[in-house]
Amino acid sequence: MVSAANDRPVTLAAVSGAHGVTGDVRLKLFGEGVAALKRYRAFNDSSLTLAKLRDDGKGGAIARFVEITDRTTAEKLRGTALTVPRSAMPELEEGEYYHADLLGLPVVSDEGEAIGTVIAVDDYGAGDVIEIECPPKDGAKAHRFMVPMTLAAVPEWDAERLVVAASFVS
Repeated sequence: MVSAANDRPVTLAAVSGAHGVTGDVRLKLFGEGVAALKRYRAFNDSSLTLAKLRDDGKGGAIARFVEITDRTTAEKLRGTALTVPRSAMPELEEGEYYHADLLGLPVVSDEGEAIGTVIAVDDYGAGDVIEIECPPKDGAKAHRFMVPMTLAAVPEWDAERLVVAASFVS
């Protein structure tokens, strides 16, 4: 369950450019494809209302928004992130997570030692990888390391923290 305090906007796609002359835009998708994006009717606090959405055949999508009626206006949207409130996203099954829910979580070892903060979640093809930033210690710079999002490396997580097995901490 997402509390009102944690109901931050989640980016699902970004406008990568105009498409055609009638105001359509090309989208770079960050979620599970066009079908997942079709769940939503409005984006960016309801300032953009989806009228049409289709797969572009290249891993992205072509969208038309009610508010955008010409190419000039569509071109001005380049770089715009399309967001929805976290509370609008479907509930998850046990063991599932949204990347947005992990970002910013404090990280501790399974021995209870404070380690740092989750700053990124990436997927390089073999599954999610968590990037953790550790604060500076003893005058040294902050450093980062990555761990796979597997049960061996991350035995537990919740809305309050992410636990990393001590053997994966660097």
